Amino acid sequence: MDLHDLKGKPRKAGYLDGQFLVAMPGMMDERFARSVVYICAHGEDGALGLIVNQKQQMRFPDLLVQLGVVQEKEAIHLPEAARDLVVRHGGPVDRSRGFVLHSGDVVVESSMPVSDAVCLTATIDILRAISAGRGPQRALMALGYSGWGAGQLENEISQNGWLTCPADPELLFADDIDNMYDRILASIGVDTLHLSNVAGHA
Repeated sequence: MDLHDLKGKPRKAGYLDGQFLVAMPGMMDERFARSVVYICAHGEDGALGLIVNQKQQMRFPDLLVQLGVVQEKEAIHLPEAARDLVVRHGGPVDRSRGFVLHSGDVVVESSMPVSDAVCLTATIDILRAISAGRGPQRALMALGYSGWGAGQLENEISQNGWLTCPADPELLFADDIDNMYDRILASIGVDTLHLSNVAGHA
C-alpha cells in the first residue's frame, strides 16, 4: 500500500489495523531485523505501517527548524515534551516524509483514527501544536514508512516472517525504545529463545 491510498477516500478498517508486527529471527530483509512495526492501514490493496523501535539521528527540535515550524533561536524554548520527542525511522519508503502517531485527545483535520486510542497525522499542523505545547498527551514522530502490496504482508506472515499481536498504547508510546522489541514479546508470553518455533499469530 502506498501513502496516497490513504488520502481523500473512506477506508474500511483491516484486521491488522492497530496491530504490532514483530520481526521473527528468520526475517530476510535486514532493514526489518528485530523491528516492531505499528500497522496504520491494512486492506485488500496492501498495508502501511511505521517502524517504531528504530531511532533517527536527527533530534525533533532540529527537524522543526528544518521544516520551518520554529526558528532556530526558538528551538531551545520548546516545551519539554517537544524537546524530548525521539524521531524514529518509520521505514524505507519516502524517508523525508514525517508521520505522527498520537493519542486522540488532540486531532487536526487530516488526522486518521487507526484504533480507539491512536490516530495518525501526516501534516505539519500536528507538529505546530506539539511545538506550541498544545499537542496530544502522547505522541511519537517517524520519518518514512513501510508499505506492502496486495497480499504481500499476509504472505510474509504465513512464511513466519512476522508475529502479530494487538498494540498496547502503553508499549507503543513508551520511552524505552531500545527494549521495545523484547518487552512486546514478553507481554504476550513469548520467550526469545523459542521464537523460531512460534507461528505467525499471538
